[in-house]
Amino acid sequence: MKKLMLGNAAVAQGAYEAGVRVVASYPGTPSTEITENIVKYDEIYAEWSPNEKVAAEVAIGASIGGARAMSCMKHVGLNVMADPVFTVSYTGVNGGLVFCVADDPGMHSSQNEQDSRHYAKASKIAMLEPANSQECKEYTRLAFDLSEEFDTPVFIRLSTRISHSQSLVEIGERADVELKEYEKNVGKYVMMPANAVKRHVVVEDRIKKLTEFAETSSFNTVEMNDTKIGIITSGISYMYAKEALGDNASYLKLGMVYPLPEKLIRDFAEKVDKVYVIEELDPILEDHCKALGIEVIGKDIFTLLGEYTPTMIKSAILGSKAPESCELTETIPARPPVLCPGCPHRGVFYVLKKLGLVVSGDIGCYTLGAIPPLASVDTTICMGASVSAALGMAKARGTEFNKKLVSVIGDSTFMHSGITGLIDIVYNKGNNTVIILDNSITGMTGHQDNPTTGYTIRGEETKQVNLLTLCKAVGIEHVTVADPFDIKNFEKIVKEETNREEPSVIIAQRPCALLKTVNYKGHCTVTENCKKCKMCMKLGCPAISENADGSIKIDLTQCNGCGLCMNVCPFDAIKKED
Repeated sequence: MKKLMLGNAAVAQGAYEAGVRVVASYPGTPSTEITENIVKYDEIYAEWSPNEKVAAEVAIGASIGGARAMSCMKHVGLNVMADPVFTVSYTGVNGGLVFCVADDPGMHSSQNEQDSRHYAKASKIAMLEPANSQECKEYTRLAFDLSEEFDTPVFIRLSTRISHSQSLVEIGERADVELKEYEKNVGKYVMMPANAVKRHVVVEDRIKKLTEFAETSSFNTVEMNDTKIGIITSGISYMYAKEALGDNASYLKLGMVYPLPEKLIRDFAEKVDKVYVIEELDPILEDHCKALGIEVIGKDIFTLLGEYTPTMIKSAILGSKAPESCELTETIPARPPVLCPGCPHRGVFYVLKKLGLVVSGDIGCYTLGAIPPLASVDTTICMGASVSAALGMAKARGTEFNKKLVSVIGDSTFMHSGITGLIDIVYNKGNNTVIILDNSITGMTGHQDNPTTGYTIRGEETKQVNLLTLCKAVGIEHVTVADPFDIKNFEKIVKEETNREEPSVIIAQRPCALLKTVNYKGHCTVTENCKKCKMCMKLGCPAISENADGSIKIDLTQCNGCGLCMNVCPFDAIKKED
């Protein structure tokens, strides 16, 4: 049976067919749907872990315990899990172990562009890169066989276009894979220096064997057509090249991007007149070819930035001009990303902007607080950095700076990597104010549960982390829970807490407006009392706009009746209607 599937869903299907028993991940676009699809299979234990490092360690433990296991993350999540990943390269596996990493060329939902192939080379772990949904399924299934054959974890590298595009997939049956027997093996699994030195020898020997395997592996294929042009490529770039050049070129498609073959590449290069290397982001394949002494054309005509297109490839290689695009006669209004109508974070940023505070921001929906008119967020670095970086800013500029500074971090991000930063503030005698934006869900990646929600990935009830108790347990004496839509009270609390001579936490608690459990009633309308002061416009709510005469209107199709605009209008000019 064939089925149209997202690349991410196909990876989940491949894991199911491979007999995987344990999957642990942290949601991160574009990888999130892999684990969300895993939940459909009752035979697999699945979890949202607090962060990627924990997820990797759960999967590693399951592998050592004899089960086939997998962990999925986006490219920056691989940074978080790098510590255990590098070490499991040394220990090897018992049950097959696969890490699925989804890169994001073009930064559709990320703070940087990052090429995860560097991690494969640095950690000396084999990496496969599928080019369509069928390969997503097959490569995932075969990755577990490869893992157990060579006693190694295996990376599967995806990209946004592979993860989120659909193609036909041949559906197979689940393999009946028994648990591997567990045996205590201190020399293999206890990475103290004396043991690790010996395991490094094993790793280097394994890479040699994997390199030999790459020469004849079915992951790497040659398609000979016109020999004037030879293309060495992989993943989505292969699909773009095929669309751009068709049978006017021959192709070496590398489905195994680490370790790379040598003889196979040399033989291919000898059969064509000119060799082009087509790969998004960094010149990994190109540098390998040049190290082999092969003359190739790559980044001298292709960009290091963002995504490629068939048109770009055709233009660069054949010199063909891109087709002229149609010009629209009407001006299209700009549609920048914006916090949703009813977003609980809007009230927080309105207050912080009004008070003129420096805001150390974090990764989540609330990063949009940097965009006008809210324009509150000063910095966003990585998960959890809002807390730690703010301490550094305060230590650099002196204690008085604390009265002008706050951190903002979501509840899920706080669980991910904000707790240790808060401990750092207490331990090193900071007096920073941290605002935890508790919207009762992991919002940015699509409403996944986390340890603060009280539900598992399967919707089962579980222990719920109490943020107030947690903050007090690490030494914060002043923890306040406040509704960010109660603007006057929230402003009063922020002023009080930022003026303290000791650290404090404000838990801004209001659920995401898009949750099924949230059901605001009616909608807001502007009355004749409107003085055109435009205070409501400062909220940046997409439902509120200005007429040509300066009067205010509220789009009833977007307004969900949250009522925040009513709380900021000084003239009581906004009313709610059923």
